[in-house]
Amino acid sequence: MITGERTLKIVLVDDHAIVRQGLRSILEREDDITVIGEAATAAEARAVVERTRPDIVLLDLKLSTGSNTEGLEICSELTSRYPDLGVLVLTTFLDDALVVEAIHRGARGYVIKDVDTTGLVSSIRAVARNESAFDSRSASAMVRSIRTAPEEPVLTSREQGVLELLARGLSNRDIGSRLFISETTVKFHVRNIMRKIDASSRAEVVYEASKRGLI
Repeated sequence: MITGERTLKIVLVDDHAIVRQGLRSILEREDDITVIGEAATAAEARAVVERTRPDIVLLDLKLSTGSNTEGLEICSELTSRYPDLGVLVLTTFLDDALVVEAIHRGARGYVIKDVDTTGLVSSIRAVARNESAFDSRSASAMVRSIRTAPEEPVLTSREQGVLELLARGLSNRDIGSRLFISETTVKFHVRNIMRKIDASSRAEVVYEASKRGLI
């Protein structure tokens, strides 16, 4: 057993059942890894993590809503709520901005789905040791992002929607009603927007976002 102390408890979050089944069969060949839960949607992910309290979540960025970045939102939520949780993004999407944003959202690693079994298991164990885990392509994306750091913040589609309603003067409750999300989730997105834009108030968010052409 590589970890030497305990079995790593894993939750799989992917909207394709066949992918989850394949991952489960691969990972459970390892003596120090056990899959304790699966989820196909963000809501299921929240519930299963709350119920099982895993060590690591293997998270796809594209879940069932059609958005390519819904996984970023659930990554933020899970890592904020469970600081000891290790999130390893396992996805088909290789985009410099997505890699960087996933790490900003609290993910400890980013791996493309065609990784081989040895590479995936190594990444999982690295995350368990609280280390960063990247395959060669996502690591290259991180290097490129450092060399050409974007001047403007990258907002997810959900954050952009919240920002536009915020600029219209809507309250968190009203924004939640418009977007069919909870008031708590709206507050979470507003905090992320404020952090990205480096603003300390809602008014400053609107002002800075307007200056930068975000609204």
